[in-house]
Amino acid sequence: MEFNKTSQQKLKLSLLASAMVFALSACNGDDGSDGLNGADGIDGAPGQDGAPGQDGAPGFAAGTFLVANNGDANRNTVTVVDQNANALSTVTTGANEGIVFTESGALVQAGDSDLPLLRTLCNFDVQTNYMMNTGNEITGTATGLVNPKGIAFAEDAGLVMVADFNGQKVSVFGGQASGDVAPVAEIMVSAKPWDLAYDEQNDRLFVALTDGTLAVYDNVAGSGFAPTVMRSVVPSDADGNQISVNLHGIVYEPMSNRMVLSDVGDAAIADDGQIFVLENVSTADGAVVPTRVIGGASTQLGNPVDIILTGSDLRVAEKSNDAILVFSNIFNGASGDIAPTLSTPSVKPESLAEFKELDEMKDASDDGITTMPIMGLSVSSNPASEGATTGQVAQYSAVLSSELSTFEVGMSIESAAFTASGDGVITFDDVDSSTGGLLVINRLKTMRDGMTYSDSYDHMIMGSATGLIAPKGLDIASEAGVVFVADVNETTPAVRVFSPCASGNVAPLLTLEASNGARPWDVDYDPSTDSAYLALTNGSVAVFEEVMRKMESGETVITGEDRLIVPASGGTAFAAPTNIHGIDYDSQSDSLVISDVGSAADATDGKLYVIPGAGSADGITDVSVNIAGPNSMLGNPVDLMLSNGHVYVAEKSNGMILRFDNILNAASGDIAPTFSMMYPAPESVNVLSVK
Repeated sequence: MEFNKTSQQKLKLSLLASAMVFALSACNGDDGSDGLNGADGIDGAPGQDGAPGQDGAPGFAAGTFLVANNGDANRNTVTVVDQNANALSTVTTGANEGIVFTESGALVQAGDSDLPLLRTLCNFDVQTNYMMNTGNEITGTATGLVNPKGIAFAEDAGLVMVADFNGQKVSVFGGQASGDVAPVAEIMVSAKPWDLAYDEQNDRLFVALTDGTLAVYDNVAGSGFAPTVMRSVVPSDADGNQISVNLHGIVYEPMSNRMVLSDVGDAAIADDGQIFVLENVSTADGAVVPTRVIGGASTQLGNPVDIILTGSDLRVAEKSNDAILVFSNIFNGASGDIAPTLSTPSVKPESLAEFKELDEMKDASDDGITTMPIMGLSVSSNPASEGATTGQVAQYSAVLSSELSTFEVGMSIESAAFTASGDGVITFDDVDSSTGGLLVINRLKTMRDGMTYSDSYDHMIMGSATGLIAPKGLDIASEAGVVFVADVNETTPAVRVFSPCASGNVAPLLTLEASNGARPWDVDYDPSTDSAYLALTNGSVAVFEEVMRKMESGETVITGEDRLIVPASGGTAFAAPTNIHGIDYDSQSDSLVISDVGSAADATDGKLYVIPGAGSADGITDVSVNIAGPNSMLGNPVDLMLSNGHVYVAEKSNGMILRFDNILNAASGDIAPTFSMMYPAPESVNVLSVK
C-alpha cells in the first residue's frame, strides 16, 4: 500500500494514541474492545521522471594518439589522448607542426613557430618534455628549411622526409642527422606542399599540394632522390572538372592501394573542408573521380589540416573548428554531407600520430645461446699506424669466409655496436688532444655499404661535458634507449651512459665509477637483471646492479660496484699480468665470457675464460673454461661477443678474427678456434642479428 504524507502523519498519531491507551489500561483495569480499522489513505502522486542520460561514446578500439597543438596558448606542445580524443597528458616539444611516431619509439616533429626545425625526442615518454640529452634537432641555414609542415619517416632507410611549404620542396634528412646540416636531398615540387606519404617498399612518394593536386614520384631513393617522372593526380567530378582546392592531410594504405586526402578549401572559411577517397592511386594520373567525397555543414570540416588512419577509422585534425573528428568506415558509404562518428573539442590541432606499443627491442648481445639466424659479423679496425682499414667498419659472413660490406668513418676509431633498429654507435679518441667521443651512424647495419660518415645522415657526441677522453668498448640497451661506454683514461676512468639520440657536447645520463680508480676497457649491460659488467684492466670484473632503476630515480653518479669478480683456478686468482678486455654476460646460462690480453706487449699470452654462476658471483671465482696457448692464436683478444653458443674474438696483435664454437661447454687448454680469418688490427667484433 502507498501512503502520502498526510496518511503517514495520521498513522503515526494513531499509533501514539494506541500506545498511550495501552499504558493507561495496564495500570487502571481491563482492556477495552478493539476499535474498527481506519480507511486506507489516498495513493501519493507519482514522482518526476529523471533527466535522460547522455549517449555513450562510440565503441572504438582502445588506443593512444598524439595531437600536435598550434594555438596561441598551446603552441609547441603535444597532447596525448585516448581513442575518443580525451586528453591524458601534455608534453612540451618546442615544435608545432607535423609529427610522426617511429617504430623505435621516437617522436619526430617539424616546427616553424620560431626558427624552422626538425626535432627528435627519442624513447618518447608521454610525461617527459624535450631534453637535449635525450633528443636532437636539425635547424640552421645549411638545412634550407623554410616552413616545414608534414613529415614522413622511412623506417628501413631511417630517413625523414619533410614537406617544406614556402620552400616549395621536399627535403630529405638522415634519421641520425643533427644540427645545422645540409639535407641528403631536396625534391622541388610544382606547388607549395603541405604533407606527404612514402611507400618505402615500392619507393614511391606522394605529396599533397596546396593547389589541390597530388604529386606522385616513382623510384625516389633508387634515383638518388632525383626522380625524373612526376604524375599529377587531380580529384575531379565525372566531367573531369577539378573539385579539390587546397590539399593538406594525406594517408596511404599500401595493402589496398587506397588513399585518403583532406582539403581545407579556403583557409579563412570554416565550413568548406572536404575528404576524398581515391582507389588505385599508385598508378593514377590526371583527373581521378574519388570513390567517396565528404563535405558540408554536418561534417564539421572547415580546415582539416591532418588525417591519420586506424583500420578504417579516419581521425581528422580540424583546426578552424577546434576539434578532433572521427569518420568510421571511411572507405565505404555514400558521399555527401556526412556527420562524423565522433567530434571532440581540441584547441587548434595541427597534426596527428598514433602512439603504438613497441615490439620488444632485443639486442644481439642479450641472447648468447639461443639458436637464431644472423646476418653476419661486424668488425672495426684500429691499426697502430694509418693503413687501408683505418676507420673502417666491415661486415663478414658468420663463418668468416667472405666480406659483405664496408663503411669508412674517415678517422681513427675504436669499437662499434648496433641499436636494434640498425643504427651504429662507434667510439673514437684523439691521443694528441686527449678527447674522445661517439659517432652515431644512421642505419650502418643495412644501408651504408660503400659510404662514409656524413653530417646529412649521422651525428657526433663529443665535448668537455661528455667526460669522454679514451672511450673503448661499448654496449647498447635499445629498450632503454641508452649506450654504455667504457672510458679507460687514467684520470677519470668510468663507464658513461648516453642516449645515442643526443648530439654535441652533452653530459652523460649516468656515470659508473669502479672502486679504487679501476679502469674499464669494455662493458656489457644485461637488461633482464638490470646489471652492468665492467671489464677492468686490473684483471677483475666490477658488477653494478639496479643500474637503470637508479638512473630513473635520479642518480647521476654511482661510485663503487656491488660485486667484484676475480677470475681464478682452484681458488687462486690468476697471476699477473692480467688485463680483462672483452666481456659478454649471458643471462640464460648465467655465464660470463671474458678475454684477458695479459701483457699488451706479448702476442702469445691471451686467454679466454668462462665464469659460471656470474649473476651471483663475488670475490675469487673459479672459471669453468680456460683457453690459452699457441694453437688458440690468442695474444691480445681485445673484444668478444657470444652468439648461438659460439664466441667471436677480435684478436688484435695477431690480426685475426677467431670463432670458438660451443664455448660454454668447451674443454680448457690450448684449443684451436673453429673458424678464423686474417684482418688488420681488429678492435671490436659484433654479431649482426636478422631483424
